[in-house]
Amino acid sequence: MKILDRYVLRQVLVTGLFAVTILSVVLVLGNIFKQLLELLVNHDAPLELIVSFIAYILPFSLTFTIPWGFLTAVLLVFGKMSAEHELIALRSSGVSIPRICIPVFLVSFICVGICLWINVEVAPKAQIKMKDALYNIATNNPLAMFGSDRVIDDFPGRKIYVERNAGAELFNLLVYEMNESFEPISVVHAQRGLIEPDRENKRLLLHIYDGRFEQRDDQAPDDLLRIKQGITMKETTLTISLVELYEKNKKRKGMGSLTAGELLDRLNAQQHQDVSPDSKQARAERSSLKTEVSKRFSFSLASFAFALIGVPLAITAHRKETSAGFLLSLIVAFVYFFFIIVADTVRANEALRPDLLIWLPNVIFIGLGAWLFLRLSRR
Repeated sequence: MKILDRYVLRQVLVTGLFAVTILSVVLVLGNIFKQLLELLVNHDAPLELIVSFIAYILPFSLTFTIPWGFLTAVLLVFGKMSAEHELIALRSSGVSIPRICIPVFLVSFICVGICLWINVEVAPKAQIKMKDALYNIATNNPLAMFGSDRVIDDFPGRKIYVERNAGAELFNLLVYEMNESFEPISVVHAQRGLIEPDRENKRLLLHIYDGRFEQRDDQAPDDLLRIKQGITMKETTLTISLVELYEKNKKRKGMGSLTAGELLDRLNAQQHQDVSPDSKQARAERSSLKTEVSKRFSFSLASFAFALIGVPLAITAHRKETSAGFLLSLIVAFVYFFFIIVADTVRANEALRPDLLIWLPNVIFIGLGAWLFLRLSRR
């Protein structure tokens, strides 16, 4: 029996690792390319930052690809064993299907633990690191923020256009100061500029040379008659706070960037806020928080659900072709993830109980898989 266990375990692990690798590359290729293209073209980011950026994206992708890859491995391994009559030979020797599947369920429990750890702790922290990439560019390589012929709107309260740059020197630039309504209240046009990092004070110093200044009225920025034009300056310095940039990114921290403990703390704090707990906003936020917590734990059980339903499907399909196994895994994974996405879409609607609805895929797949597994073992 130890030989059988090692054989099944080796087949599932090797096939599963290969499937997870392929699916991770395919699944996140578009997202990674989109993010990296922006960093390379717009920010001229260094190679080490690009590599770290990819590392921050991978944990989120693994929450999908680990259960999906495991399902693919189960379908391929047991489909091949069924097609080559290995299961018939084992059952003729008195080895039951549940006994054969012990290594499979062992691997599924390991995958559940890994996915739970990633969903609860690793992926949220990686998302925070990924969002901080822009701040790291500004502090470590501020010149990368100022690409040629583009508008830089990453700094709160400012929009900066640079026609071209030569290292730290900028040419033909426009600097717009924006109010809280994102309306320009002042415009500086300069023939030349020089960017200087001030890491000690967490800011950038933008030295302006040969510039023209245009001031708009604070109360009526759109009133052209109140614009003060013709102010010239030989040299001046504008300060750009990197602390504001960091705070801007910090405010963007959504629920996906919170660990399970932080989600529970926010849910507890939300219940003790001054806002009425029966208000529409409070109900929507409370429902979203509960759904996000449920999603983290429910999603982690996908590998076990796929193990239960994957073995009977593979044996019933009786196909050893790799393409057939991948197609079947694609269909099963699509149905499972579709339920998750639907429940996540209505997370703010407390009346639909999305925090319970998001458990529905596991209930269906585990229930159906257990029935199929029991039926198969009694043959």
